[in-house]
Amino acid sequence: MTRIGQNAFSDSPLSPLRQWRHVGRLKALRLRSPGSPGPQSVQEAVAVAHEGLSGDRHAGMHSPRQMLIAEERVYGELDLPAFSLRESLLIDFPTNELRSGSLLRIGADVVLWITFQCEPCVRLERHQPGLAKALKRRRGVLARVLEGGTLRVGDLVGLSPSPITPMSDDWKLRVANIVQQVPSGQFIEYRQLAELAGVSKTYCRAFPRVLSQLSPDVAMRAQPSGAVPAEQRWAGDELFDVRPDLGD
Repeated sequence: MTRIGQNAFSDSPLSPLRQWRHVGRLKALRLRSPGSPGPQSVQEAVAVAHEGLSGDRHAGMHSPRQMLIAEERVYGELDLPAFSLRESLLIDFPTNELRSGSLLRIGADVVLWITFQCEPCVRLERHQPGLAKALKRRRGVLARVLEGGTLRVGDLVGLSPSPITPMSDDWKLRVANIVQQVPSGQFIEYRQLAELAGVSKTYCRAFPRVLSQLSPDVAMRAQPSGAVPAEQRWAGDELFDVRPDLGD
């Protein structure tokens, strides 16, 4: 049996990251298809590079929230019904120690990029009053798919550091950082900014307050939806291109 800390993986396709520390196993997988009333537990799922889980409502190339990874132990300690945390992947090691920018390798092929901690939201209160407060930083972590493949319940999970620039857990800092990366002469609409920052579109009404902390010439690069001509819109396609960071 592979022990925690033992290298259980062959060389990664992501050069030069070739050492993976075994940290645990994938315990459960859940998919939520668009329009479905609830999640479906599955034994395997296909992870698509830069998109997310195939057939899942959270898949999207512009999202830092392609999947939520939750910790099995939290369910036991808080006596939660299944899927209370609304996770995609359930693992058997702590998620609050996973840092933004680090990589998880699951099974033979799949590599995930940890983006940021998932904040507890009021919707969790439907399952258990006081749950959001009790969770603190233990809701789980959000991730994107760097290398695709098939995920299977029971797969080994490996962890590796990486030179990818971390994303802030603070949504306001993420919004500000994204706006600062909009190329000169282009603009980003609020709805697209919300998706790239990994927040609900209801946050758009708070964007002017966040943008007021930036210099006027930078702040003006973010505009309300519908205010930017199509040829000047920035979609943020390059925002999640981390190949230069990884030396590819």
